[in-house]
Amino acid sequence: MLKKICVIDGQGGGIGATLVKYLREAYGDYAEITALGTNAIAASNILKAGANQCASGENAICRTVPAADCIVGPVSITWPNAMLGEVTPGIAAAVISSPAVKVVLPLSQERVEIVGISKEPLPHLVQRAMEKIEEVMKDV
Repeated sequence: MLKKICVIDGQGGGIGATLVKYLREAYGDYAEITALGTNAIAASNILKAGANQCASGENAICRTVPAADCIVGPVSITWPNAMLGEVTPGIAAAVISSPAVKVVLPLSQERVEIVGISKEPLPHLVQRAMEKIEEVMKDV
């Protein structure tokens, strides 16, 4: 059965694109990867990295995440008004309310320090995210 994975990102979509590359390598065609951007540029860049489909904006995200098995992105996708306001309160509520497993990277532009998390480069964080995704997707 195909796993439905939503990759959400904003701004330029660089984090989302990196996540999709790793997901595609790990799951090949056994995952349906949906690129969800808070804006069209982010969605397009995530799609180019190998997602099956893409959409952008609040309504698309709110309508798509309830059917996902897993949601992946920076932690700020769960924070209203994050990413310079691109994450609307509706997006944050939809993500956190989705029954999907959420795997988030501790990256944000906001003035928030997450205690107990060491700062690591993006490739290391993505590798840790992939390990967690593989672990949780076994149960989905």
